[in-house]
Amino acid sequence: MFDNLSERLERSFKILKGEGKITEINVAETLKDVRRALLDADVNYKVAKTFTDTVKQKALGQNVLTAVKPSQLMVKIVHDELAALMGGEAAELHLQGHPAVILMAGLNGAGKTTLSGKLALLLKSKKKKNPLLAACDIYRPAAIEQLKVLGEQIGIPVYSEPDNKDAVQIAQNAIREAKAKGYDTVIVDTAGRLAVDEQMMQEIAAIKNAIQPDETLFVVDAMTGQDAVNTAKEFNDRLDFDGVVLTKLDGDTRGGAALSIRTVVNKPIKFIGTGEKMEAIDQFHPSRMADRILGMGDIVSLVEKAQEQYDEEETRRLQKKIAKNQFDFNDFMSQIQQIKKMGNLKDLASMIPGVGKAIKDIDIDDNAFKSIEAIIQSMTPRERTHPEILNTSRRQRIAKGSGTNIQEVNRLIKQFDQTRKMMKMVTGSKMGKMMAGMPKMPGMPGMPGMPKLK
Repeated sequence: MFDNLSERLERSFKILKGEGKITEINVAETLKDVRRALLDADVNYKVAKTFTDTVKQKALGQNVLTAVKPSQLMVKIVHDELAALMGGEAAELHLQGHPAVILMAGLNGAGKTTLSGKLALLLKSKKKKNPLLAACDIYRPAAIEQLKVLGEQIGIPVYSEPDNKDAVQIAQNAIREAKAKGYDTVIVDTAGRLAVDEQMMQEIAAIKNAIQPDETLFVVDAMTGQDAVNTAKEFNDRLDFDGVVLTKLDGDTRGGAALSIRTVVNKPIKFIGTGEKMEAIDQFHPSRMADRILGMGDIVSLVEKAQEQYDEEETRRLQKKIAKNQFDFNDFMSQIQQIKKMGNLKDLASMIPGVGKAIKDIDIDDNAFKSIEAIIQSMTPRERTHPEILNTSRRQRIAKGSGTNIQEVNRLIKQFDQTRKMMKMVTGSKMGKMMAGMPKMPGMPGMPGMPKLK
């Protein structure tokens, strides 16, 4: 996501490197390149022009301190304006009703049904809500069944009336069901079309008028670029929705929708879909996204993802084992499972400042942990808890049992020993100790003991 834009912006800022001060000439040259980079990323032309005009105005009005280089000042101004362009502050959901109702709208193929499930899981796990999913897509043959499968997967009930062809009535009945059974939130999944049409707009408007939702969210595929922005405008003109959810931001998208949509429809981006897993949904933070676009990483989001998976009790248990030098392969395996729950490995690595650019052309396979897991699973319970007994014959047996070779087994044991020593040395914050327990990400350059890149 945004890789090409990040590269282009970095090249643009190089124009100012070596310059002693900001002038109208060098700023104009830099911003001409910035505008091209934004347009190549499929940002709306008017948005790109207004953006660069604002940056130019602010840059020329700045006195550059002797300690700050012109290129650094320009990066700061562009960062702040990018964050403002995308909304400035993170936008929260406003759920006041009893039950609170969220209406999902959008075209077919945007990932609306899956997003409904992801949002339900997020509200359940992070906001301690008790949601009910309502299947109101009465046209797409598999829509109701898909929502039921997702609901079962995440442990959230789904209200449906497969034989009823009145979407408004189904939505109203779902809310009655929620009131009767104590659900505090209803997420209404509605029908989409392949394109905006009058029948679709009338139905979604009728549902909104009938159920008066607390939040109406427009779900849009970020990979559709400017078409996403145009579709959002048409929906907003009819529905006056409350916020946007961008899906498929983990795909090969140029990012123009994320940068344009807030300005064009004047509605905040509230959530972004970042992968296929049901946990792959994040609240949208404009400033953090600006950090990532400019190659600064997003360490805050990385820490938050880690904190979601690591509780205090587990951390204390690990600290005690580390202090006694009892950290074993069972704990090592547990750390791997926690990392896998955090999301796409390459996406996680790109959140570390300076790493995103280094791994841009490297393929980090999400299945890269499989050989490590196979090796550990091929150990006996005693070998996992007492790694010191792993002699040559045991290692050969483990290699055969895991379908690997002795070199891979030796490499993993070496890495385990290094991790064990490192954890003994780690002091400081609870987060530092917790992060020290994580195995290094497979495929990262220079990391010892990990699977080689293919």
